[in-house]
Amino acid sequence: MADTVLYEVSDGLATITLNRPEAMNAMNTEAKVALREAARAAAADGSVRAVLLTAAGDRAFCVGQDLKEHVGGLMAARGSGSGSGSGSGEGVMSTVQEHYNPIVRALTGAAKPVVAAVNGVAAGAGFGFALAADYRIVADTAAFNTSFAGVALTADSGISWTLPRVVGPSRAADLLLFPRSITAQEAYELGIANRIVPAAELAAEAVRLARGLAEGPTLAYAALKESLAFGISHSLEETLEKEDELQTRAGSSEDHLIAVRAFVDKEKPKYLGR
Repeated sequence: MADTVLYEVSDGLATITLNRPEAMNAMNTEAKVALREAARAAAADGSVRAVLLTAAGDRAFCVGQDLKEHVGGLMAARGSGSGSGSGSGEGVMSTVQEHYNPIVRALTGAAKPVVAAVNGVAAGAGFGFALAADYRIVADTAAFNTSFAGVALTADSGISWTLPRVVGPSRAADLLLFPRSITAQEAYELGIANRIVPAAELAAEAVRLARGLAEGPTLAYAALKESLAFGISHSLEETLEKEDELQTRAGSSEDHLIAVRAFVDKEKPKYLGR
């Protein structure tokens, strides 16, 4: 991985760290490629049982697209007349398909829990990456902003799918049409933040939380992710059938047997993740 994104696996926990603090962890091309590959690696690695997405520095989690690089690309596209024959810069926007979409697919589709530790500002695609996680632990100094309309763009990084499911369609429309800074407390009240902790405690608490998930029943967590994603867009009858399918699978796992035996023996279960 590039220095712009750090990737480490230890005892079943994959930690992905956005590492451009001097640029508020804005996503230049190198960082986007590195994050895409790190997210894919964590999702595909069977030894990884949980993922922690975090960021270096204390100012920002990620402010989205690196606009300095972006405007350079737009100007170059206009100068060369690339795009749809009008120099519109459509080629520059291929980053959505090449980078942002695969990143979000990897995080949401990972058959393991993903935790985002939001240490500062999460804006634009950075907000989208945080919403792609299953659980968001947030510093009390953090803030969120959709940002897209503020630079004459529409939503990307999956935010038009994730945000309405978290805050509801009406509130999502408000936050997208009228971008503004949302404090950690308001994010908690809206359901964007699952837990708020003092900024000085975020790193330790995030690792403790994510490591606990890495030691948990991985197949059950994966089934819960699948069940939640399915149920929100299907009928009750279809969801009941999906729950039956997933519960049969979970009930056949070694971890379920371990959990039941531990309960009967009044011991703490030691899950294997299978």
